[in-house]
Amino acid sequence: MMSDPEEAVRLQGYGEMTLRTAIATVMLLAPRERAEAAIFRVRDGERLASSEIAELASHWDIPPAAHVRSPGLVPEQHWSDIVRGMVREAPLPSLMVAFLLGVLVARR
Repeated sequence: MMSDPEEAVRLQGYGEMTLRTAIATVMLLAPRERAEAAIFRVRDGERLASSEIAELASHWDIPPAAHVRSPGLVPEQHWSDIVRGMVREAPLPSLMVAFLLGVLVARR
């Protein structure tokens, strides 16, 4: 069944939008989040099946995002190395201001 791209739907966690916008938003998600996404028609509250979402995306030429990684899979950044590099290049007055600001924030 083909649907109207301007049909009002509700994408769980995102709110109401057109069907085409909801499909495009879902296709930008990582595969795991895409599988858990739920689109409901406003007119009758019916949930679109994931196969129908994939069919509409291919029909409207909306490709899934390639190689999307969830934030939980991103390796931790080495903040100590980043700060160390910034400190080496910073002028002394800037370091003093940053230190005093850190002390003030830590006391609150």
